[in-house]
Amino acid sequence: MNNPAKSLVVALCLSVFCSGLAFSQAAAPAAPGQSATETKGAEKAAAYYNFAMGHLYSELAGAFGNRSDYTNKAIDYYRQAMKLDPTAAFLSEELTDLYIQAGRIKDAVTEAEDLLKQNPNNMDARRLLGRIYARLIGDPQEKKVNEDMLRRAIEQFQKVTEQDPKDLESWLMLGRLERISRDSVAAEKAFKKALDLDASNEEALTGLAMVYSELGDTKNAIEMLRLVTSKNPNPRTLSALASFYERTRDFASAAETWRQALQMDPENSRIKRALAEDVLRTGRFDDALKLYSEIVAADPRDAQIQLRLSEIYRQKGDFAKARSAFNKAHEIDPESLEVRYEEVNLLEAEGKNDDAIATLRKMLSETVKKSYSESEKGSRILLLEELGRLCREGGKYTEAVELFRQIAQIDPEAAPRASVQVIDTWRLAKDLNKAQEEAAVAVKKFPKDRMVKLAHASLLSDLGKTDEAVAELRTLLDGERDREIQLAIAQIYEKGKRFAEMGQALDAAETLSESKQDKQQVLFMRGAMLERTKQFEAAEAEFRKVLDVDPENSGALNYLGYMLADRNVRLDEAHKLVSKAVELEPQNGAYLDSLGWVYYRQNRLEEAADYLQRALRKIGKDPTVHDHLGDVYFKQGKIREAIGQWQSSLKEYEANNSQADVDPGEMAKVSKKLENARVRVAKEGSVEKDKQR
Repeated sequence: MNNPAKSLVVALCLSVFCSGLAFSQAAAPAAPGQSATETKGAEKAAAYYNFAMGHLYSELAGAFGNRSDYTNKAIDYYRQAMKLDPTAAFLSEELTDLYIQAGRIKDAVTEAEDLLKQNPNNMDARRLLGRIYARLIGDPQEKKVNEDMLRRAIEQFQKVTEQDPKDLESWLMLGRLERISRDSVAAEKAFKKALDLDASNEEALTGLAMVYSELGDTKNAIEMLRLVTSKNPNPRTLSALASFYERTRDFASAAETWRQALQMDPENSRIKRALAEDVLRTGRFDDALKLYSEIVAADPRDAQIQLRLSEIYRQKGDFAKARSAFNKAHEIDPESLEVRYEEVNLLEAEGKNDDAIATLRKMLSETVKKSYSESEKGSRILLLEELGRLCREGGKYTEAVELFRQIAQIDPEAAPRASVQVIDTWRLAKDLNKAQEEAAVAVKKFPKDRMVKLAHASLLSDLGKTDEAVAELRTLLDGERDREIQLAIAQIYEKGKRFAEMGQALDAAETLSESKQDKQQVLFMRGAMLERTKQFEAAEAEFRKVLDVDPENSGALNYLGYMLADRNVRLDEAHKLVSKAVELEPQNGAYLDSLGWVYYRQNRLEEAADYLQRALRKIGKDPTVHDHLGDVYFKQGKIREAIGQWQSSLKEYEANNSQADVDPGEMAKVSKKLENARVRVAKEGSVEKDKQR
């Protein structure tokens, strides 16, 4: 009885045979006087015939249990095809597969080596041997690499490319192998040679991008992938480009690239999720909400997506919907620390800091262990850091310090990070002596740690030691993350009110800025610098540049709106700008203060008082907010309440040990208002006594 599967294979093979026979007949021997082009065409046709016949016998061998006669004929035909068209990489791949399928690797290696002994210039044998070795390397992604086979494969393709420098496929293979061997320089050379032969070769461009990435040259990696996607965009290369944009934190470009990939593959949920994530990172909450709503409609039981929806609604200030999405996520995965952590964020956004602290304490107590895995260490450090931050914001500085010290106990490698948090805590507590003590220990213990040096420099600037702070930061300039350091230097000069030097540092940072977000940060800081030097039109121009690129940049919206209100000009526009900032970040104390000040300028005193009181609940130690609320109360005729706020303002100024943060001019203004108010109260009291007489 006939085997149906074998009958089908035979039928398919006969079809291939007939097709190959037609090419064989077309590929008659070259006639005398035949042109080189015609001869080459005939050889290609003959190669195809031999490939077709080899494929036929390979299929037959597979169907009949790797019968040796079929396998031998397949090998013979593939060899003949390779002789006729040695540059066709797929031929050696097929032959390699056949040897592996037949379990004849040793025979293949021995045969190829014998051929090379007879003729070291036999490139067909080298290509075949190189591919066999390459197939025996193992799985690099699983970090299971046979180094001996890798070395042998590289040697063969090095010799092939030396003898035949126009062999594109061999240069590509050599580039891949050198990457696996972690020789980035050799891999770069191989891929560049391939590009010399084919400037638009996708694999060479992509391979070169990966090499640049491994060398830390993200800029050139992105440039290579841009070339690939501009010539032949496809979801794979677009995804790679988007991932590189993410590495540079250029989330706007990443989102646009993911969007292009999704247009080409609209059913790909992975791409859609990546797009939604980057849209969210750019702060485009409405667009992100639309994408995540589509994703959750397809899979409502996905806890991660419910969490993202909760985050978006929380950022938009819609706490009811945020709570609803959180509850769904919690119902799906009640044990997830990430889900429970979102509740902490939600409670904090709702202004329920005590509840947020209680929730964090409960999470920490429920997960305490004698020892932790690496992932558990990371989670616990995150919880400790967040609890410490909330305690610090609530004025519980000693408790915050104790929590940060626990981080170093759990993971000694995180000790520098913990020390920085302790330094910052004492700085915020206005206890610069303790901050200096902690910094001295940290600098001695971690002399090369960037975070520690940055924190120490900031502390020096608080003490008015601008030159010392800048000198410390300049030791970190190493050509790798210099932009970050130049921005830190600019901030030091800003504290020291040395704005010309601040401008120079910003110019240096701007030349190192690549992504849109990086450039926006420089523009924003320059705008703030110009505002502080009373160059208001120039400052506005910088903030407008930020908003032209990112209309929902809450920092620029707030700063520009406050600047207009403080000058008492274009108040309707100021209200529109700051209201938008508050809409984007409804729990931001500085933005609430700005909106309260706009209302004060508009003489909408009840609304002004409401927003300033809300700001105080967020940033109660800010002397400016107390000063603003004092102005509102005074204008409302609540003189004693105004006095109380101005007294609080002066108290906060006096408690600030940082020379850089204290503005004597502002303190003098508050003192004068307080003095005038007291005189007025005294006069009113005197008049009242006269009336009683």
